Amino acid sequence: MKDKPYLDQAIEIIASGGWIMIPLFILGFLAFYVAARLFLYFLKGHFGKTSLEVCEEWVKDSSKAKGQVGEIIRYSQDGVEDLSDIQNRFAEIRTAEMPRLNQNITMLTILVNTAPLMGLLGTVLGMLQTFYGISLGGSEKTTNIVASGIHEALITTQMGLCLAIPGYFVIYFLRQKVIDYESFLVRLESITLQQFRK
Repeated sequence: MKDKPYLDQAIEIIASGGWIMIPLFILGFLAFYVAARLFLYFLKGHFGKTSLEVCEEWVKDSSKAKGQVGEIIRYSQDGVEDLSDIQNRFAEIRTAEMPRLNQNITMLTILVNTAPLMGLLGTVLGMLQTFYGISLGGSEKTTNIVASGIHEALITTQMGLCLAIPGYFVIYFLRQKVIDYESFLVRLESITLQQFRK
């Protein structure tokens, strides 16, 4: 095995995990896709990088406002007649954005939580194969079956944990981003209301 290229070794190890590796890879891909979408949303929005001073300037002159923050500011001010209109606009923004973000977080959490359980299922299947090999008695074929079962049990568990452990950190980070975004909308609404009162 030492003479084989690293990629061939990796493929061989993954293949030894059995069919359960296929749903594990699908879970990993879906989790990466959902997390990447959320990362790009917050990266594009620049919510954390826009200071209160800049927001105040943009609220005073919405034509200077940039990006998604600018779109929110212009939408909250366009055609409003009183304070309740502004409050209703921000309520509409929250209604449109927050459920979608929380739904993506929930989906990511389900995917990440499922990964170690899927790995555990692979462990059970691997151990069943191992016990089957032991029951056949001592022979070279038995040894191969036992070794294959143990390999499957260990690889699937490792794969499930490799998906879950970093996934939990990503979920925590993205949840904080959602909380920060909600707080940002509250501050922006307050600034807009103060400007409208003047």
